[in-house]
Amino acid sequence: MPTIAAILSMTAGTMFLVWLGELITERGIGNGISLIIFAGIVVGFPGLLARGFLDRDNILGVFFFALIGLLIVAMIVVFNEAHRRIPVQYGRSIFRGGQMYRQSGSSYIPLRINSAGMIPLIFAFSIVILPGTVAQYLSSAGGFLGNLAGNLNAALSPGGPIYWILAFFLVVGFTFFYTLVVFQQQNIAENLQRNGGFVLGIRPGRPTQDYLNRVIIRLTMGGALFLGFIAIVPYLASLVTNVEAIALSSTSLLIMVGVGLDTLRQLEAQLMMRNYEGFLR
Repeated sequence: MPTIAAILSMTAGTMFLVWLGELITERGIGNGISLIIFAGIVVGFPGLLARGFLDRDNILGVFFFALIGLLIVAMIVVFNEAHRRIPVQYGRSIFRGGQMYRQSGSSYIPLRINSAGMIPLIFAFSIVILPGTVAQYLSSAGGFLGNLAGNLNAALSPGGPIYWILAFFLVVGFTFFYTLVVFQQQNIAENLQRNGGFVLGIRPGRPTQDYLNRVIIRLTMGGALFLGFIAIVPYLASLVTNVEAIALSSTSLLIMVGVGLDTLRQLEAQLMMRNYEGFLR
């Protein structure tokens, strides 16, 4: 009965939060569910810092740890907003009043450095913890299998270097895979050609697609290395500052920054609609 009551309570609480999030989305600013997750992450930071300050022998390390966290947040903001603008020219012939006119205009394609967001980190950490979880169950089997599982579990423990090295390479690989798959599905070159647009200096069609592929691969290289670095920041920060009481989550930082920037953009749009000067520059 206690288990059933706990399941029912968690289900009811989840449904209430989903309803509350939809209500915030409909009546407020920003995505309601994302804001609830954002609030849950932010409200836990004071407790993490307080837990770190309990270690009075390493107060300086805690300050450095907090400083590293602030620098990482600033880096995430810069990389999330960074993009390369590909100039695009539009030219169309239209008929009006029995005569043909030539219309032209210019625009750009924004290609973000970090277009994958937090998804590669979620995929990578889900995979990197799987062998250790399986090994933990098999370690009680005894014999050769139990010894092998115990050694594997010890090697892939979250506090060990092998765990974070695997996480780094998995994040880099998933970033390339996810970005290229999503980019290919957008069919940017085909849509440009259909709408009479072309990249300056590049022929429409296949040459444009090849050019955009080369650009996105170079941009993704920087974004993948950045996400890989963000993934191992907790391990590096604990090594540098010798602080282990503060559990810093890279995924939580990405969620927090992403939701915060999205909410600021929506606030900016609301202010511009009401003829006020925006505050994002």
